[in-house]
Amino acid sequence: MWATNPAMYPESSSFFGRNVLPSRLRLFLHWIPALVGVVIILVESTAMMSAEHTSRWLLPLWIHLFGPISPDRWAVVHHYIRKTGHFVGYGTVSLGFFEGWRVTLESHWRAWRTRFRYAAALALLCTLLLASWDEWHQSFLPGRTSSVRDVGLDFCGALAAQLTLFCIVSFFGKKQAVRVAAA
Repeated sequence: MWATNPAMYPESSSFFGRNVLPSRLRLFLHWIPALVGVVIILVESTAMMSAEHTSRWLLPLWIHLFGPISPDRWAVVHHYIRKTGHFVGYGTVSLGFFEGWRVTLESHWRAWRTRFRYAAALALLCTLLLASWDEWHQSFLPGRTSSVRDVGLDFCGALAAQLTLFCIVSFFGKKQAVRVAAA
């Protein structure tokens, strides 16, 4: 097996005495979540995901789950479903970018806090650029609208995801530090 012969992959490292993936392959694997997120955004940026088209399958799902709804009320609910999708979707893509940058920056900054700050900042920048490109692209598609507000909402979703990640990492980091100090 390829992982048992370290001479074949001089850039591979050891983890508990076992060889792990070569650094380039490892790097590629950690960028896959961001790549998947970008592909999903590209698909959602088409005319097939316009409000008119998403209403065709979201409305029957809503009626099945929650019962009938008036057309005026559905317009409001549908709007909020779509905006929530922006917020959550770009937040998730931001986490994918973070993971890719986190591993990419390992060789530059060994300190976790420094790497975390740079990876989060680059993830936010990548998400902002992707959201801006998405809205620009939609301005050329019939049935789609382009809005700077959507870019702001997308960025807020990314920022919320990064702050949530920071809080989770900080919480578990403190718990681990307390356990080490107590031992």
